[in-house]
Amino acid sequence: MIIDVHTHNLQPEHWGNEHKENWEPAYGEPYPRISPAEYDRVMIEAGVDVAIVFGLAATRAGVHTPNSFVRDYCAELVTPTIQFTALDPLDADWREQVEEAVSMGFQGVKLYPVLSLFDPLAPEFDDFYRLCLKHNLTLLWHMGTTPSPQGKLSLSQPMVVEEVARRYPDLKQIMAHMGHPWQRDAVAVLRKHSNVYADVSASWSRPMDGFMALVAAQEWRVVPKLLFGSDFPLWTPAEAIEQFRSLAQFRAGNLPYVAEDTVETIIHADALNLLGLTDPRR
Repeated sequence: MIIDVHTHNLQPEHWGNEHKENWEPAYGEPYPRISPAEYDRVMIEAGVDVAIVFGLAATRAGVHTPNSFVRDYCAELVTPTIQFTALDPLDADWREQVEEAVSMGFQGVKLYPVLSLFDPLAPEFDDFYRLCLKHNLTLLWHMGTTPSPQGKLSLSQPMVVEEVARRYPDLKQIMAHMGHPWQRDAVAVLRKHSNVYADVSASWSRPMDGFMALVAAQEWRVVPKLLFGSDFPLWTPAEAIEQFRSLAQFRAGNLPYVAEDTVETIIHADALNLLGLTDPRR
């Protein structure tokens, strides 16, 4: 079984000017328009059984994917999907957005504090976490870097999730990208908090960092808390799996290495059971 916990369905217009101005210079190409048919093609090609789908929301940066778009897009898919709302808690109507998402059957929230510039530790967001707990919503945090100059990296580090987990230990949380480049911090948070997980999306994009992160996960015995995510459309799931497996091929004398079993355990992790998500295939 393969559960892809990190796939995007936002379209170029959802980016406002942010992608063209700040991301294209870093990535070298415009953001692609992905049709439902293309989404299905790449998921089927890789044997993905269930995919979690979301857009992005960072109101100050002009980035927003409506709940209705995610719902309607996923209704056209053959691939079984779980929808997460992309939400900026700085929006005045964040409560209405959460309730709308719940009414549509969404099971989680994608957060992007590095670009939306909300401080996850500010007391005014405690009501947000309480509402997510009430509705059993999983939080998926973008953790780590951004090419956008207006982004604030201090809001995008694993120690942010550590503090939220201390206050709300029953809240299911996922740190995207293993918190790159702060993967060691992410490993420490995973070990400490039973309801905090991390996805490995993009870990192969900087192979040495990804390699060392997985070795650390082995040494700290948190491999069972790592989940597969492709970060589609930056990579197709098949490309992601191939490049992720390549991290287990590195050898440097008698130094520790990434076991192939580690990689396969992550690729086939039962994220639905771990996160308490409803299986859309039932």
